Parts: sequence; C-alpha cells; structure tokens
Amino acid sequence: MTKRSGLSRQLVLSMSAMALSVMLLLHVSFYMFYAIAMKLNPSLVSPSVDSWPPTTSEWILIATMTLLGLALAVHTATRFSRRIIQPLNSVTESVRRLAHGDLEARAHAGDRSLGETSALVEDFNSMAERLQRMTSEMVTWNAAIAHELRTPVTILRGRLQGLAEGVFQPDEALFRSLLAQVEGLSRLIEDLRVLSLADSGHLSLRIETVDLSAEIRATVQLVEPDLRAAQLVLDVQLPATCTVECDASRMRQAVIALLENARRYAQPGGLRIRAECDGGEFTLGIEDDGPGIPGEVAAHIFEAFVRGDDSRARHSGGSGLGLAIVRAIVQAHGGRVGCVAAASGGTRFTLSVPCHAAARPDGLSPPPPAMPAAG
Repeated sequence: MTKRSGLSRQLVLSMSAMALSVMLLLHVSFYMFYAIAMKLNPSLVSPSVDSWPPTTSEWILIATMTLLGLALAVHTATRFSRRIIQPLNSVTESVRRLAHGDLEARAHAGDRSLGETSALVEDFNSMAERLQRMTSEMVTWNAAIAHELRTPVTILRGRLQGLAEGVFQPDEALFRSLLAQVEGLSRLIEDLRVLSLADSGHLSLRIETVDLSAEIRATVQLVEPDLRAAQLVLDVQLPATCTVECDASRMRQAVIALLENARRYAQPGGLRIRAECDGGEFTLGIEDDGPGIPGEVAAHIFEAFVRGDDSRARHSGGSGLGLAIVRAIVQAHGGRVGCVAAASGGTRFTLSVPCHAAARPDGLSPPPPAMPAAG
C-alpha cells in the first residue's frame, strides 16, 4: 500500500508549485518581451534602465502577466479545493442519508492521495458498515429472543388456561411441569442478561485466587449423574492443583455450560475432560465422540443462537445461548475459546484464561469486587 501524503503536505506542494509557475512565467515573459522589443522596435521599452514610469507597452505586459498569474492561482486553488471538498461533500450526504435511515449509504473518497480526507471517508464507511451489521444483528436477536420466549410462554398459557377451565386437574405432575417451564424462562432471561452485560463491557467479575482444578472437579461431580444418564462415559484428567486469579462462580458457570452442551448434543460414548496449567495460562478441553460440527458452523458456534443441529437443539430444549455465555465469561477474564474437530470424529471445545489477572491483554489490574445485583 502506497503511503498517502497528508493534506498539509499537499497544500504546501500545490502552493509552492503555483508560486514557482508564476515566477517562471514572469521571468520568461519579460525576457521574451524585451528581446523581441529591442530587436523589432526599441521605442516600446524605456530608453534608460533608470527611467520612470514604465512605458504603455510595459504596463500592458505587467497587467497581462498579473492576470495570467492570478488565473493560474485561481485554477490551482479551484482544482485543489475540489479534491478536498468532493469527499467531504460525499461524507456529508452519506451522513444525511444515514440520519434518514438509509444504512447502505457510503461515502466516496475520490482522490485517495489526500491522506486525511481518504482516512475520514474510510473511517466513516467502516462506521456505517458496523452500524448496518449491528442493526441486522439486533433484528436477528429480537426475532430469536421472541422465538425462544414464545414456546414456554405458550405452554404456560395453555396449561394455566386449562386449569382455569377445568380441562386439567391440579396435581403435582402438572405443577412440576409448570415450574420447569418457569425455570427455563428464568435461565433464558439470566443468559440474556449476562450476554448484554458482556457486550456493553459491564460484566462484573469477583476476582479471587482459587484452585481452578478443584472447582472444575467439583463441578463435574455435580453434573455427573446427568451426563451418565445421557450415556456419556467420563474420562477426567485434571492437575492436582492449579491456582488461578478468576471469578470462581463465573468459571463454574462456563464449565457447566460446556458440559450441558455435551449432554444435549453429543452422542453416547466417551467424554474426555483435560486441563493443564502451563506458561501462566490455564487451559481446559472437553472432547466428545460425535457427531461433530461442520467447519462452517464451528467458526460461529460461540455466537448467540447458533446451533450445530437446529432440529436436535429444539428436541433437547437448547436455547442456543450456552456457548455464547462461555465466550463472554472467558473473554471477560482476558482468555479465549476454541472449537475444533477431534480425531475421534467428535468436537473438542477449549477455553484458556491467564493464571494471573494482571496478565490480561488490557494490562489492567483486577477490578474491585462487584456489589451484589439487586433482585
């Protein structure tokens, strides 16, 4: 990419070129005028170098050169100002179109040799593209949220209406079913809250020094009955201890989401859980035996409402937010997540976080403990 000249440099070069051109024009014109006049008609010039004022012909020459120099200056300034004004007018028009809801409006740089104006146009177009993408994502989010909320709300409404009209008899099984729907709604709302806080940069972390291996071991033991019920055979290999500065409850939430994802979508078989603490970083990997995730889906699997198999997700009751929660929590700790195909034909999910909060990419020290959220 060629280096673009700055606006100030272009202005200096243009004005310098104009001044040199005018001076050259004056010198050449005067030399030519006097050479021709002295040869053809010496009376056209002053009889002595010390005579004053100039003759009529000299006045005409001076006026002509002045007008030519002025015309050259106006031409140069007009061309240069047009190079500046054109992209600025394009940005102004595009801003006006954006203000009226046309998110496809883009500015045109025109002459890209002017660094500042070209950078302004590129930054504006980048902002407009991001605004358009965010608006599209917001529409998708709203549709997805409405879809996820509609199913449990419809079930609750139908059963409550059946109770009111005497169609259903109030028994323990019915009330437990209603309670399960309410709990599902509560989980969905909490997941949406966490994602919203993460997207706005306000996800609070209670940083403390914990043995993350012990926390993960306890979490696996907690959900082990559900995993075994899904015919998943656990193979857990964790370090004896691994001290990490993190929010223990959030990390447990991320691990539970990964294990819950395996319970819902992995086929019966092995579920290998590995962890290591090396080079100031803690890495956890969870690998299943299938059915695997297509490569084009794996690249976006940690985005909200993205599912590897939508029909299976509906059957298993997944909302499509679990892995997005994992990414939000891990990134809040300055870590990263990954999803790759495993040699067994399944999928390997990984998460890595710095062992020390001060080692985060932002270089900031751990935030103070957050106040408990109201309600």
